[in-house]
Order: sequence, then structure tokens, then C-alpha cells
Amino acid sequence: MRHIDTLIYASWVIPVEPDDRVLEQHAIAVHKGEILDILPISKAVHTYSARITHRLSGHVLIPGLINTHTHAAMTLLRGYGSDKPLMQWLNEYIWPAEQTWVSDEFVADGSRLAMAEMIRSGITCFNDMYFYPDSVADVALELGMRACLGMIVLDFPSSWAKDPDAYLLRAEDLQKKYADQPLLSCAYAPHAPYSVSDEPLSEIVRLSAEKNLRVHMHVHETLDEIQQSIKDHQKRPLQRLDALGLLNDKLLAVHMAQLTDTEIQRVAETGVHVVHCPESNMKLASGFCPVAQLLKAGVNVALGTDGSASNDDLDILGEMRSAAFLAKAISGDASQVSAAQALRMATINGAKALGLDEITGSLEAGKAADITAIDMSALSTQPVYNPLTQLVYSASRDQVSDVWIAGRHVLKSKNFTTLDMQALNSKIAHWRSLISGADNVKET
Repeated sequence: MRHIDTLIYASWVIPVEPDDRVLEQHAIAVHKGEILDILPISKAVHTYSARITHRLSGHVLIPGLINTHTHAAMTLLRGYGSDKPLMQWLNEYIWPAEQTWVSDEFVADGSRLAMAEMIRSGITCFNDMYFYPDSVADVALELGMRACLGMIVLDFPSSWAKDPDAYLLRAEDLQKKYADQPLLSCAYAPHAPYSVSDEPLSEIVRLSAEKNLRVHMHVHETLDEIQQSIKDHQKRPLQRLDALGLLNDKLLAVHMAQLTDTEIQRVAETGVHVVHCPESNMKLASGFCPVAQLLKAGVNVALGTDGSASNDDLDILGEMRSAAFLAKAISGDASQVSAAQALRMATINGAKALGLDEITGSLEAGKAADITAIDMSALSTQPVYNPLTQLVYSASRDQVSDVWIAGRHVLKSKNFTTLDMQALNSKIAHWRSLISGADNVKET
């Protein structure tokens, strides 16, 4: 009998790969932060002894969920300027607030709140796009969370950098600083075609190829964006990005809510990954990503929440349900985006988009032990005929009980093990007082 670190018994295990099977009465053996084995409980009890054993009767174990598009620090602006179209929301609310408040402290506190919410929602990895990514990195390391750090690039100045060259210099410093951290990776994050000009985008194409790094960008989010691009560049945004060499298998194109059939085919041909944010797109009335068509064309589609200011939660379980229902409604075909496909979008597809699919995104021997346990004994998921469909169509994030990241038990019986909630609540109250107080002054 082999002695290992952790043994987790559960009623069901959904590994996602190599296929969409549901394993009943199985156990996951974890050692040195990795999945060692997945096997029937009847066999596990005779094969392994563990330093820690968890018996999660009535639970399903799934790969840790991946939030493939976030602006984590914007949790401190949750609900700020709601019920406005995208550009009005940005120009009149978000960008002025960011100019006033964004700092390394703002980003650290907002990111800590976001990561707490994500861990509590079963998310083990997130792909961020925001200022002060070093502050995001430090909080992720503190909480033990896996993160891809978006190295933001804009044409206009911010408290982080003064111009595109300065943004790219800071990106280089960030890569060097966290190069040896196994939970962290980096991606270039030019904000959008309308906020980054051709010269820095061309440099990002060169650097992405040279350093083998992803490019994370908002693309085709609204009809206004496309109309403005035609006016300014005589091209739709995707045409412009294609001419610059950005359409390739390193690009994560976020939103993609305005696509023609020709563009869908081009995205498939070039290997672009699409990140679908259904609830943000619905709230901002941006449009609908044609997920069923993209999947049929062979495009890798992942899921993101967007920032809490435009969603207003960081709930990938909820995004799975919304993505599946929207695809069915838009296509008029109830078979489109099945529960299994929705779960893949929230796990392995996100890992593939980030280039992390050899590490995370599915429950397989040799991969990191990024595991989420969901209690299916709740009234809302009873009776359980099919754990996979119940998970996607009935379960809520309130049923997440335990989360492991690289074998570290960061959420245990719904309690954080790496986070001081009292200190976090104090920080949140501080920022709410500052921001709401400033708004009251402006109004008077």
C-alpha cells in the first residue's frame, strides 16, 4: 500500500477528459500537488493510505473551473454605473473612477475580493486584464490561486504607464519578476482595437511570437465598435487585426458578439480562441456570441465572467448555464451546447486557450490537483439522475464545498484556509466609503 498526501472519496468524479464520462463512487489520489490516480473507491482503500482523507458523500468532483476573462480589481466598482450601454458606461463612469482611484492598493484589495469570490465559486484559475498586474500576482501567490497576468497595453496614459512603450517595458519587468512562479503565467493584454493603435499591436505580434506568450484582447464586443473601425480604418476590427498578423493560435478574442459567417470561418482557420462572456454581454446589450456556429466550425470557445462591474458576479457555474441556454435559444436547437460542452468551455477549453492544458483543465493523472467539490445533496439538485446535467442546469456556486489548487486545500467545508475575511471586509468598507463619499460630493 502506497502512502500519499491526500485521498478524496466522492460519489461522482467528472474528469472532462479523455471524454465526458461520469465515474461513480470514485476517488482521487493526490501527491505532491499532482493527481496521482483516479480509481474506484473499492480499489483505492486497498491501494493507498493517505495523510489526509476526505469522504465527500453526495458530492461531485470536477476540474477546477477556469475564468478565462476577468478584470479582478473591478470588484470594488461592482454595480457602479449600471444599466448603461458599454461606451457610455466606460466614458462616464468607469474610466473617470479609474483615473481617480486606481493604484496598487486599489488593485490589491479589489483582486483579493475577486479571488475570494472566485475560490468560493469553485474557480481555481483566472485570466486577468488590468493595471498593476504585479499587485494581482502578489495576492494570487498569497491566496494560492492560479492566474494568468494580463500585461495591459493602451494608447493613452494611466497611473500604470504613460504610453505604449512604457506599458511594454513594464510588461517585460513583470515577466522577469514572476518567471519562476509555477502558479503564474503572463499574456499581453492590449485592451481593444479601438484603444490600441497599429504600431504597438505590431510590436505585440512580434513579442508574442518571440516569447511564446498569449494575447488577450476585447474584440467585436459591440456594433458601435465595428462601425467606428470602418469609419477610422476602413476595415472591421477583425480585418484590421488579421492584416497586422494578430489572428493566430495565441490570440484570445474576448466577447466576439458581432460576427459574420466569413469571420467565423477565418477565426477557425487561424486557430483563434474565443472567450464567451454571456452575462456581461446581456447586461450591456452588446450582442450574442454565435457559440454554436463557432463550435461547429472547430473554434475553441472558453468562458469568462468579465469584470464584476459589468456582470455583476464572478460565477462560472452561472455562466455555463447562461451559455448553454443562450446557444439553444439563438440557434433554435435544444441540442446545441450540451451540458458536457458547457463544462468543457469552463474547464479544458479555458486551459487550452491559456496554453495550460498540460497542467490543468481536466482531472488526469500527472496534472495539477486543481479540484472543485460540489455538494449535490442540496434540494435544488435532487434527485440526481445525471450529475453532469444537474451540475450545469441546477447547481449553484453556493453548493461548492471544497477547492484544491495544486493540491493545496484553499477552501475547506466552505471556509477559506488562506484568507482573513475580517481584514478583507474592513478593506471593502474602506473603499466603499471613499468612492461613495466622492460621488456624494460631486452630486452636491
